[in-house]
Amino acid sequence: MRIGHGYDVHKLTEGRKCIIGGVDIPHRLGLLGHSDADVLLHAIMDAVLGAMALGDIGHLFPDTDNTFLDIDSMILCQKVAHIMRDKGYKIGNIDATIIAQKPKMAPYIDLMRSNVATVFSTDVENVNIKATTEEKLGFTGAELGISAHAVCLLENA
Repeated sequence: MRIGHGYDVHKLTEGRKCIIGGVDIPHRLGLLGHSDADVLLHAIMDAVLGAMALGDIGHLFPDTDNTFLDIDSMILCQKVAHIMRDKGYKIGNIDATIIAQKPKMAPYIDLMRSNVATVFSTDVENVNIKATTEEKLGFTGAELGISAHAVCLLENA
């Protein structure tokens, strides 16, 4: 078994979509980034890569490479999942937390869980996603950005 942790943060801005967990969430602001800036999927990928001691998504998918400009993070997850399987691992479980004052995540959590489970070829029962606010404290509380933490357990396939 191997354990990994991931963290990601993106600034909220006008003129971008708010895509989290592969779900396009209606909101007046979106996430700024080289890709679609999906903080949840980025944190999960970093956790999986970290568990395999393969660095992070910035190393694998650098923002200096226009191949990844505005790319759907679900596609990047497919690539990470492929690497994971090629290395002989499968997901034991994933536990992730989204930190955002707004928008509310609760209506989208089940779809996010399903998206993550599908892309990593695991049962949805192995994926836990939760969300919290920071009670209007810090940059997330001031609605300047959204962050996410994730941990995963990889097992030999």
